[in-house]
This record gives sequence, C-alpha cells and structure tokens, in this order.
Amino acid sequence: MTTPVPLTYSSKRHSGRGGQGVTQAYAAAVESLRPSVPTGTGEAARLTVERAVGLLAGRARCRLADAHRHLLRMAAEEDRGLVEVATGVIRMLDVADPDTGVVLGLDTDRVPGRLGAPLRRFAPWIGMVQRVLDVAPGMASYLSAERGPDGRLSDLIWAAASPDAVAPNGLRGAQLIGLRMAEHFPEVPGTDRWLAYEHVLDTGVPAALGPFPHRDGTYSVRAHRLGEGLLINWTRHDEHPGGIAERLAGTERLGNLGWGEWDLISGEIYWSDQLYRIFERDPRQGPPDPADEAGLEEALLEADRPLRAAAKAQLDRGDRVDVITRVRVNGRVKHLRTVADATRDADGRPLRVYGIVQDVTEQETGAKRLAEVERQLVEQRRSLAAEHELAGRLQRIILPLPEGPIVLPGLKVAVRYLPAGQESLVGGDWYHAAELRDGSVLLAVGDVAGHGTQAATAMAQLRHALRALAVTTSDPGQLLFHLNRLTCELERESPEMAATAVVARFDPARHEIVWAQAGHPPPLLARGGRTAPLERPAGPMLGVVDDATYQTARVDFRVGDVLLLYTDGLVEHRRRGPDDGLASVIATVDEAVRASPDQPLGQLISRLRRTNPDDDTCILAARPMTGQTQDLRRYLSGAAKMSHLRR
Repeated sequence: MTTPVPLTYSSKRHSGRGGQGVTQAYAAAVESLRPSVPTGTGEAARLTVERAVGLLAGRARCRLADAHRHLLRMAAEEDRGLVEVATGVIRMLDVADPDTGVVLGLDTDRVPGRLGAPLRRFAPWIGMVQRVLDVAPGMASYLSAERGPDGRLSDLIWAAASPDAVAPNGLRGAQLIGLRMAEHFPEVPGTDRWLAYEHVLDTGVPAALGPFPHRDGTYSVRAHRLGEGLLINWTRHDEHPGGIAERLAGTERLGNLGWGEWDLISGEIYWSDQLYRIFERDPRQGPPDPADEAGLEEALLEADRPLRAAAKAQLDRGDRVDVITRVRVNGRVKHLRTVADATRDADGRPLRVYGIVQDVTEQETGAKRLAEVERQLVEQRRSLAAEHELAGRLQRIILPLPEGPIVLPGLKVAVRYLPAGQESLVGGDWYHAAELRDGSVLLAVGDVAGHGTQAATAMAQLRHALRALAVTTSDPGQLLFHLNRLTCELERESPEMAATAVVARFDPARHEIVWAQAGHPPPLLARGGRTAPLERPAGPMLGVVDDATYQTARVDFRVGDVLLLYTDGLVEHRRRGPDDGLASVIATVDEAVRASPDQPLGQLISRLRRTNPDDDTCILAARPMTGQTQDLRRYLSGAAKMSHLRR
C-alpha cells in the first residue's frame, strides 16, 4: 500500500478485494476523523458567530467547520468572549468589495498571493445554489453556459457542486468549481447528451437521459435550466443501495479519504476507489509496488522524510501511526493524513497492514489562509487603534470640552460630547460658543460626514474657519455661505466630503436669536413647558452646491427659555425613523425642564443619550441668564468660601 508512510515488508502485490475483517476498525477510525463543531447559546449570539464564521471562511476559502474552530481558538488565545471576537471579525471583514461582478468559479488549486486584496466572489444567488447542493444527496452540479459567436453552446463551467459530485479524474465537490467541460472532459461536447443540454438551455424544458453506460458504470441524467445555467443530477444504477460497500464509499467521498490493506503473507494489496482518486492513479494500473523505495522517496517532500522514518519506526514497534505528510501527486503537493496499524502474530510480527489515507490539503491550506487572515486582522486592529488614538488626540486638541457650564454675555451654555459606541468610530461632530467683539454671542454645532482622522481634520478646518470668519461678519447666513465655499474646496481634495451645520447669533440687548442652517436638524426651543423644533430656513448641506445661499430666521429668546443645538446622532438610528428619535428627545427636554425649571441645563445634559451607537453626538444647550442671577451665584460662591475659612 502506497501512503505517506510506506510499509516495505514485501514486493508481491495484487489488486484483489480485501477481507471484511477490518470493516469495524475502519469504521471506528473514520469516526475519529470527524470534527466536532461547538454551537452558540443565544439566538443573537449564534447569528453573530455564524456570520463571522462565514466571513472568515469566505476570505480564507476554507471549510466552515475549520473557520469555526479557528474563531474559537482566537477567542481562547485572546481571552475574550466568542461573540466579542466574532463582532470584531465582522466589523473588519464585512466590507463591500470594489469588484462585485459575477464570476463563474474560483481556482481551488491556487492560493491567492495577497489575501488583503479584495476578493472576487459569487453572486449571492449562486452562493444560495451552492448551499442547497451542500446538503443535497447524490451527484448534482450547477454549470454556467458559454456560447460561441454563432449562439451555440460552446462550453459548460462548474459554478456549484454537491459533495458527492465526482469526476472520472478523481476531483470531487468544490474541486470541480471553475473546471471547463470542454477542456477536462473533451469526449462530452458534440454528443447527444451535449445537444440535449443545449436544448434545455434554449427552451427551458427539462430533460431526462438514460440509463446509458459511461466509463465504469450505468447512469441516468436529469437536466433543468436554472437562470442562465444548467442544473444536472446524475444517478448511478449499477450499485446496490444500502449495502456496506455503498455506505463506505459514501463515507469516503464525504471525508475525502480512502483505505487499503496489505497482506504481508500473500503479498496481496487492496486499494479502495477513493484511494486511487486521492493519488490520481488509474485503477487499471493497480496499486504501486511498495518495494519501489526510489518512487516513494521522490514523491515525499524532503522536509517530511524524517516524519516518514519516524512513522515506520513507530509501526515497527507495534504502535498505531497517525501522521500528516506532504506528497507530490502529478506535480501538485497534497497534504495527506495517514492512520495505519497492523495485525500481528503471537511474536508481534506484522501479518496484515491496513490504513486510511485522508486528503487534508484543503484543511491545511485553509488553516494557513486563516492564519494569514488572523494576522491581517491583528494588523488592521492595531492600525485602527493607532488611527483612533491619533484622531482622538486631534479631536481633543481642536475640540476641547469644558468641564462645566460656559458663561457668556446673557447666556449660560452647557456642552456634552457623546462618542460613538465603537472605539474606531471617531467622528467629525463639533461645536462653537464664543463672545463676539460687538458683545453678541455666536453658537454653532456641525457634523462632518464619516469617521477617523479625515473627518476629525475636516472638522478642525471648519471650526477654526468659523472662528476666523466671525471677525469679518456675525451674520449666520453669510458665515455658512463662506463655510460652504471652503467645504467645496476641501471636497475637491477629498471627494465625497460633506458636512452640515447650524449657526446662531444671540443679541443679549434685544433678547433675540438669528440663525441659519445647512442641511442640519433644526434647534429645539423649550418655552412654557412645551418643546418644539424651530421652523428651518432654507439652506443646503455644506460642500454640495457652489455659491449656495443660506436664509436666516429670528426668534425671541428670554428668561425661562432653553435652546438645544445637536447633531443627528441624538435622534437618528438605523433601525428607527428620525421622527421617533426626535419625539424621545423632546420628551426628555420637557422632563428636564419640569424637574429643574431654574437650572435645567444640568438636568438636560445628564438625561440626553445617544440614539445611534454607530455615530457620535454633540449637544449644546443654552438658556438666557440675567445679570442679577449671575451676581447672586457669585455672591453665594463667595459666601461659601468665607464660611470655609472661618472653620
């Protein structure tokens, strides 16, 4: 028997059927090769883990079970919860590929050179066909059709296949995907069966062909048109259903393994059909000669020869062998797992050697790809953490948050910034509250689309530009006009940049607010126990329309009123409409004012919560303040200090 662990006890060979005595041992060994996949607990956790497993398997092009085990190992090594790790994988891998065109198949024998590059993938409906075929019994395939200039069927290409679909050259299941019928099975085009396939594609009428002899058996074929391709199901008629041979053959195909025996007394050697397929050897040639040491050495990779020697010594000692080695098969390197043992006489001499060989090339390649994906995830996480830290520092420098209320002429202002729930989402929300040279007060809140360093940089440019422009004009409409021009210039350097803002000027002498907005949610005004949004004057988003104009509106602002400026993260959520979020905010403002009518800002700022966890939120609340109120607060503060000193 030729395996990665050559057993050289005789030179005589024979291809006859082996005995049934090893069936039980063989079945037990097969069971030991099957992996167990743990399941999640809650429904939400299960869906999150399954999504992450699917993304990992798709990126690494490996089996779902391997991706699941790899996710479990990542969680254990990082000492983090499985759902937490799965969420991080989804966040980093679930991105749209620039190229989402439909492809007919993937070359499963070739490892991509750089996994970080966008991967072409199947159209979603073809993926659905593959998932159906994954659990379909028998030999079924979905093939896409190619036509020549004359419109005739020129080729069929495997796009999906069931695990039991096997080609005469030994390729099976996913290994068929991407193969061309005309190239790999040139005897099929031009036959009556080929013409029947073309007729099904042209008319949509299903066809049933056979039974007919084909190579080593008798088959029937049913063909159906599905989309622009062909769904084919093969049935073999010369097998006895339910027999032990059929069950073992099905297990071999599912496990991609084969088995063999070597009678050291008679020299007879038996290989199962699947073992021939694994070694891509014509069964008519019979098993290779175990005494051909040169051929064995040539097939085995140099680095794995010590493994072969150690395995042979282990078998000589009477121990069972379980080893994975690499073997060259028709110019390609395969990873083969060998489980071998022997029956012995009373003196311990081997009489019969039997073993199982499993092709684990796909698993080993998938494990390497998973390791590469994991390395890229770690690098990406570090990169995102570094960018987050940089953006956070930049944000703190250009948007310092006051520790307490801001006292301005005739106003008391409170500011709160609520960062996004995810660490990587540092946003572009900003505020401005400052006294102007004419004694009025300028208030503003803005939001730059996007997250990260680019958004934080754009936010800094707009905020500092507003402060500089306020030296030349205090009109909110004119300020937004100039900010829009600046944003349009920045958009030429950073395409798809857009921003919103609301700017308000408070005149303490007239107790009046003049304000304008650029595609921003309107401020809320609480007055007399009722809160409502102000009617918005016209004004498009910043950076969308060159030379856009911004109208202004006026509103009285007197003692007892509360004005709330905010960004859309306070009211908008991806699963709810903005009206629902706005109603909740209005109710919160009303409750805060009722709870503390004299000093509502503290209550208001503490009660408001971010609605959208994927977006940051900036809140600016203001209320008029009389000179008497301010003097009284200073008096109370001074009295408290004197009392402390007297103690």
